[in-house]
Amino acid sequence: MKILTQHFNTKHNTAPFSQIKLSDYQPAFIENIAAAKAEIDAIINNSDAPTFENTIETLDFSGNALDRLSSIFFNLNSAETCEEMQKIAQEVSPLLTEFSNDITLNEDLFKRIKTVYDQKDTLNLSPEQATLLDKKFKGFSRNGALLSEDKKLKLREIDTELAKLKLTYGENVLAETNNYQLHITNESDLKGLPEGTIEAARSLAKSKELEGWIFTLDFPSYIPFLTYADNRELRKEMAIAAGKKAFQNNEFDNQEITLKIAKLRFERANVLGYATHSHFVLEERMAQNPDKVKSFLNDLLAKAKPAAQREFAELTAFAKELDGIDHLEKWDGAYYSEKLKQKLFNLDDEKLKPYFQLEKVLEGAFTIANKLFGLTFTEIFDIDKYHEEVTTYEVKDEFGELVAIFYADFFPRKGKRNGAWMTSFKSQSIKDGVNERPHISNVCNFTKPTETKPSLLTFNEVTTLFHEFGHGLHGMLANTTYPSLSGTSVYWDFVELPSQVMENWCYEPEALALFAKHYETGEIIPQEYVEKIKESASFQEGMATLRQLSFGILDMAFHSNNPTEITDVKAFEKTAFEGTTLYPDVAENCMSVSFSHIFQGGYSSGYYSYKWAEVLDADAFAYFQEKGIFNKEVATKFKENVLSKGGTELPMELYKRFRGQEPKPEALLKRAGLI
Repeated sequence: MKILTQHFNTKHNTAPFSQIKLSDYQPAFIENIAAAKAEIDAIINNSDAPTFENTIETLDFSGNALDRLSSIFFNLNSAETCEEMQKIAQEVSPLLTEFSNDITLNEDLFKRIKTVYDQKDTLNLSPEQATLLDKKFKGFSRNGALLSEDKKLKLREIDTELAKLKLTYGENVLAETNNYQLHITNESDLKGLPEGTIEAARSLAKSKELEGWIFTLDFPSYIPFLTYADNRELRKEMAIAAGKKAFQNNEFDNQEITLKIAKLRFERANVLGYATHSHFVLEERMAQNPDKVKSFLNDLLAKAKPAAQREFAELTAFAKELDGIDHLEKWDGAYYSEKLKQKLFNLDDEKLKPYFQLEKVLEGAFTIANKLFGLTFTEIFDIDKYHEEVTTYEVKDEFGELVAIFYADFFPRKGKRNGAWMTSFKSQSIKDGVNERPHISNVCNFTKPTETKPSLLTFNEVTTLFHEFGHGLHGMLANTTYPSLSGTSVYWDFVELPSQVMENWCYEPEALALFAKHYETGEIIPQEYVEKIKESASFQEGMATLRQLSFGILDMAFHSNNPTEITDVKAFEKTAFEGTTLYPDVAENCMSVSFSHIFQGGYSSGYYSYKWAEVLDADAFAYFQEKGIFNKEVATKFKENVLSKGGTELPMELYKRFRGQEPKPEALLKRAGLI
């Protein structure tokens, strides 16, 4: 256990994964919570008058060992979990919630913070210090420090229950994902599927000692099946299985949990004096309030809906002409869209995949980061990793100084949740003149190499890799004093800017030439393919926009209103989706019960931020295009004003310093072909 309660005696202070036993976690949490409490007590019992240094600054650096332990444990609980680990998570989550409440509801600590806050105009603070002070004060006032005792108690109860419910919600979704498999024994049922997908399904069946082929709800298996399988009945089975995760009235059902989470969030906001959960959340976002978010979503909806309806009519006519299908269903969308895309652009993923070998794409991302920001990535083999498939890199700047440690974890496995994300095992900060560099991780679920082929990515997976790498750069290039303002610790509707802006390089011939090379011949991707990728980038963009907006609208429906009257999750969801639906509803399916982003992750009242950040990223990339996509001057401005600054100042101020003006939505609408 000692290993998790002290500074790691390892290269670059990296996490010693191989030395950690599951039984170490719980005692380490208990010990580190006690140590963090002692640090808080020392602040409270300091007989000197409260100052910025002895109260605000000391508070931000407190609990360092606990923060590291939490990041290691919860990152692994997402990427490499097991039943025992999930059980530990259920046990330690309430302890952490209680500890966090012990701090935010501590009157003596708040008094010291308030004393400093009340003098803020006379303290001559730097912008970063002023932000930290404001953040600490709000962290308390927004979490109940000004409440009466009985309300503080109520808040604790709600927070403890929410922590448990969110964990259970996620575990149920993971269990339902793992519990389903489509076992095919008749080879004719594979018609239409790419050979790489068939090969992966074959090896999965083999690993389970079964004949034939196995397809699962993991994205590298599920997405190609829905996109290419000619057998409409099997596509239907797969789509319904995915859509009814945690909606089957079984032990993993999330209907009640979803409603409980929404209602507890509402109750919590009320206790704190806010009208709804959205009012509470959005106070600390660029968007500021629910009305602004709704008008942003509705404005985009008005512009995207006519285009989406035209695209849907075109797709419907195409399916009828091709296969005599009268009514498109949800399990037809990806299949006929892919066929139509091939017809219009003569471009399909299978034609492109040979040019997108995972290792080469990653190398391409590294090269682009080098051209823009002067970074070099060198694979290293002398630090610990938590799974043999993870690769580790030292990241250095143009002067050979260490910038970060980077962990890349790219393949699906049991115990790893679906999707893709960036996270950190150690955050950046500067203390006593030492700049502690961050340890950043990208986790994805790409198709594994097979016996005959390396891992070849779809173009969508290429943009996913660049997206997560953009978040990674935001973490790696962090250069702030205080840990709580470092890296991706920014307003939620600003956090997607660095990730989404990086995706733009995937469409540029100059950038593609660096990494899009045929895995067998080494030939650079043909120019005609590049042109078609660019042309097809706005293919069905109206429908894609409508889909994104529908998720944001559903999120706001749950969180910007009083949810206490909701009795039926499915009926509520159907009403919320009314203005955005194109396909007929599927009675067996319900999205809310597996909408992990908002009910398990941190996106509640924040799903709109993907679109919000798209406005920022389109506007930002337009600047690069004006000056050249590898223009050092623009890249340096982006690095210095956005990537390195974390949450040290208001995001709009940082953006304007980079861009010279506020973002305009025209760049996005133009890029999406909506104007």
